[in-house]
Amino acid sequence: MENFYMFVFMCILLILLPGPDTAIATKNTLTVGRTGGFKTMFGTCCALLIHTLAAVVGLSAIIVKSAIVFSIFKYVGAVYLVYLGIKTLWALRSKKITTEISTENKYEGKSCFKQGFLTNLLNPKVAVFFLTFLPQFVDSGSNTFFPFLTMGITYTILTAVWFLFYIYLLNQISAFMKRPRTQSVMEGITGTILIAFGVKLALEKAH
Repeated sequence: MENFYMFVFMCILLILLPGPDTAIATKNTLTVGRTGGFKTMFGTCCALLIHTLAAVVGLSAIIVKSAIVFSIFKYVGAVYLVYLGIKTLWALRSKKITTEISTENKYEGKSCFKQGFLTNLLNPKVAVFFLTFLPQFVDSGSNTFFPFLTMGITYTILTAVWFLFYIYLLNQISAFMKRPRTQSVMEGITGTILIAFGVKLALEKAH
């Protein structure tokens, strides 16, 4: 496995981006309380583990069959990171919070756990993320099963840690977190770093 610390750093940046998981955790924490937020977090993490297993099995099979296809996944991953960065900066320029943070959810009538679980599991962008992001940090010539598994579990743990912190402090810092200025700073920094990382990755592979 290559650049594990860089992988952790990028995971933290991506986890901090507003999305459906953050939205549903926020809603359930504010309406049900911290217990509701923690149940939502647990559902989200269970879904992430399923995505991890699916990616590990699928990507490992691809690598065994074709190194070229694996390289394509790596390039697609670089483009995807740039896309995330541009999307974040575009939302910032338009002075709108990402539409994915809307607290409207089609699983509204279900329990907090089910809401978190289904919101993440049925989000195709999460599957695409795992399939394109994990290959950036491994060597196609090595055994990739355990590195992929390690990265998926690491991402899930980091997600859980962030949500534990976020949910616990939400009631105390809710006013600060909702300020447009705070959202703008977080999205601007994260978007810029994502673009830079994606471009750097693409240029390195071109040599």
